[in-house]
Order: sequence, then C-alpha cells, then structure tokens
Amino acid sequence: MAEPALQLLEPKEQVGLIVVITGYGKGKTTSALGMVLRSVGHGLRVCVIQFMKGDMFAGEIKALKLLAPQVEHHLTGKGFCGIQGNPYPHSEHRANAQYAIELAKEKMLSGQYDVLICDEINNSLKLKLVDLDQVLDLINQKPPAMHLVLTGRDAHPEVIERSNTVSEVTEIKHAYREGIEPQKGIDY
Repeated sequence: MAEPALQLLEPKEQVGLIVVITGYGKGKTTSALGMVLRSVGHGLRVCVIQFMKGDMFAGEIKALKLLAPQVEHHLTGKGFCGIQGNPYPHSEHRANAQYAIELAKEKMLSGQYDVLICDEINNSLKLKLVDLDQVLDLINQKPPAMHLVLTGRDAHPEVIERSNTVSEVTEIKHAYREGIEPQKGIDY
C-alpha cells in the first residue's frame, strides 16, 4: 500500500519562538532533540550548545553528528556542577558556561541558523555559572525569525515571562529510584 500524501502546513507569518523546557522530570533535553529532528525535516539549520554536558558519552552526541551539516553540536560543559563525583571546581564550570554563552550569542547573531538550542542553560543560571543579564541579553538579541530553545531545571521567572512557550516536565516515577541503572538510548 502506498503512503498517503501528507499535508504541509505553512504559517501565515514566520515567528521565531522562545521555548523553555524546565522541571524536575526526565525528558527536557530529549524534547529539545525532538525539535532538532522536526527542524531538520523542514530543512532548517540548527545549532545545539550543551552548557553542562560534555564529560561523558550520550547517544545524542553521535546522532547529532549524523545530522551534520544541518545540525552543529557543541559540548561545552564539564558535567553537572555540584553533583557528587564531579571533580571540577565551580570556577571551571563557570568558565565553561561563560564560553558557552558567548558561543551561543555568536552563533545566534551569525545568521547561519534557524534554531538555537541552549541545553541546560536554566541549570547554569541557577548555579550562577551564567548571569541573568547574560541570558536576558541572549533573549533580547534573538533575531525575529530564529527559534531559541532553553532547557534545564529551575528556569528563572524572568526567562519564563519572556518566553512564548514554556513546558514543565514533572517526574511521576523514575526507574533510577527503583535501583535500575541508566539505560542506553533511554537515559543517555
């Protein structure tokens, strides 16, 4: 049987959205990566900057490389600051996050991308790795047609206020709490 023809929706006006994905449940980065897939399917160019991830392998690292050149991916972090077992001092985490926010601004203003995803930027702000004025500056300088996606726990109220779409991921149950280790393809 042949696949049915799919209807393509076109908005009357192209508006670059600011999307926040926050909360304490699993799936914030995964949701943002779903937007990467949708964007690539529409021929959009995407830049993903991971503010805190970068000290261990996750499946998305390899997958995003497969989507090049439409997707550019930057791991800028040294892991999750303050999490037991992370050996890096706050100053190193802050230096990496400062690099990430400058890189985000550079990529945003380059005119080369339709979507910019700043993964874990909300956590970075909460942990004082980046400053509120830096994040608000990023939001304020966003080109009108670009989509900006900001993920991570503890989204700041001013960031939420300036966003078009905000989703909160809530944990109801998690396998880890049942003693099940993180699983490839699902958790990382």
